[in-house]
Amino acid sequence: MTVSEQEARRVAEAAREQEWRRPSFARELFLGRFRLDLVHPGPARDPEEAGRGEEFLARLAAFCRTGIDGRRIEREARIPDRTVAGLRELGAFGMKIAPEYGGLGLSHLTFNRALALVASASPAVSAMLSAHQSIGVPQPLKQFGTEEQRRAFLPRCARGAISAFLLTEPDVGSDPARLGATATRQGDEYVLNGVKLWTTNGVVAELLVVMAKAPGGITAFVVEADSPGITVEHRNAFMGLRGIENGVTRLDGVRVPAANRIGAEGAGLKIALSTLNTGRLSVPAVCVGAGKWCLKIAREWSAARVQWGKPIAEHEAIGAKISFIAATTFALEAVVELASELADVGRHDFRIEAALAKLYASEMGCRMADELVQIRGGRGFETADSLAARGERGVPAEQLLRDLRINRIFEGSSEIMRLLIAREAVDAHLSVAGDLVDPEASSARKRRAALAAGAFYVRWLPRLAAGRGQLPLAFGEFRVPRYGDLSVHLRYAERAARRLARATFYGMSRWQGRLEGRQVFLGRIVDIGAELFAITAACSRAERLRGEGAHPREAYQLADAFCRQARQRTEELFRRLWHNTDAPDRALTEAVQSGSCAWLEEGVLDPSTPGPWIAEAPGGPASGQDLHRTIP
Repeated sequence: MTVSEQEARRVAEAAREQEWRRPSFARELFLGRFRLDLVHPGPARDPEEAGRGEEFLARLAAFCRTGIDGRRIEREARIPDRTVAGLRELGAFGMKIAPEYGGLGLSHLTFNRALALVASASPAVSAMLSAHQSIGVPQPLKQFGTEEQRRAFLPRCARGAISAFLLTEPDVGSDPARLGATATRQGDEYVLNGVKLWTTNGVVAELLVVMAKAPGGITAFVVEADSPGITVEHRNAFMGLRGIENGVTRLDGVRVPAANRIGAEGAGLKIALSTLNTGRLSVPAVCVGAGKWCLKIAREWSAARVQWGKPIAEHEAIGAKISFIAATTFALEAVVELASELADVGRHDFRIEAALAKLYASEMGCRMADELVQIRGGRGFETADSLAARGERGVPAEQLLRDLRINRIFEGSSEIMRLLIAREAVDAHLSVAGDLVDPEASSARKRRAALAAGAFYVRWLPRLAAGRGQLPLAFGEFRVPRYGDLSVHLRYAERAARRLARATFYGMSRWQGRLEGRQVFLGRIVDIGAELFAITAACSRAERLRGEGAHPREAYQLADAFCRQARQRTEELFRRLWHNTDAPDRALTEAVQSGSCAWLEEGVLDPSTPGPWIAEAPGGPASGQDLHRTIP
């Protein structure tokens, strides 16, 4: 399907939540307003839920030790049925489902801690639980389903009827305007046709959330996976997460009751994006678990491995890597806790915070895993089974690197996430001045926009000149003589937020309607915001731990180290906003794509197999074996 850039943008824009009805720390941050009061002190946890959560996590940890064989899952590329049965018995498939529907009713915070725990035993099992509850049937029904739909499907999901989310197609990724699957209304039913790709859990699912194009637009449906006309044509294999049940699903004349439609016709993308606000938090949760394990292995190995007369931890080059892993793990846990608490309280619009958490954690998680492999040296590149076979501890560092790599692609690639966040970051500007740069806007609309922009900027710009970050004693509650001084980092974050807002405004003034094409510039803007958000979360968490008497000295030390590292990265990003190689990079890309540099590719062989870059997926009945299987 061919869709114009303008049409693709229109569909994406229509799916956005247009208004900001609740406060958002990250939105204010990008506008140059450092509203620490929105995130610190964080909301108090419900003692009753916290107690139930701790009890469940203890039972889950015991099961992970004996009921999940991560090495077997890696070797066989399949999660054993008995593992799924054990998780069902624990209630793990209903962690976020309310008790009235048979679930455990646990918080986002507990759920994400559970995912981190399970991922340390097997990332594939964690992916199964996450896909089922974060983007599968439970979450969209919780937010948008009718009471009848909840009572029909949520108890089944809580008992372990695995669910999957079907949006992506062979030629449709982050551009839903090209969606090819159709839903045709026939009386009290819809008839679904299409092919879906990368259907995590789809190979073993009992229930599906399917996105298809109905007469009113892209629409969401709950579909029974054993419905006539549904065929799992292929089970995909990947470089990591080898146990996930991910496939290609064909829908040919699948009849779905109209009562199974979630929301109105045309509301499917809004439902998907809203569901992902909380669903994306599962990725940083897994990255936190990975960071904790990286730190444990790095600490133990670096004490045992001796080179040039002393443990390698005492060599500064290795010590710097250990410091990075420790500080980053602390900060990522702070980010996940903060975002989860915002989701639990429900008083904040946390769409940007969730997206920042996903983007930042997926990037930093891969860096931590890569550093662990480097610290381990040749043993980091060797598989755990090979290490064990020759009598050493089977440390799956290389597997972690492979497993985490997908997180930079899952649920929105890093490049797409930066563009999505950038769109939200400039929303206030587009709301008042968008028509000034819209080529389709009439002269009257441009005049009204000019008046609105003038009124907005005459109030907004002067406030970016000075702020609390310039006061030497500001944020004094974060300066504790016995432990350290984190107030200096919060003052930096406040100043940097105003600086970031000025840079964004300058970029809009300089490029106007062409700004959306400056994707690398916008990416740096977003990355600066992510660093400032992480600095804030780390400081807030350290102060909370100090207040609770939980490792206060070490918490302050970890937060201070992270903030110093993050500030260096932030300053480099600021410098590269205006001093970079973007222009020559664009020119070289054009030369490469024109074929004028094809001579540079000579002298090698291409081991790829023949075939199209994107396989055609014509409609019609399946021609091969149905690979769908039900886990008893």
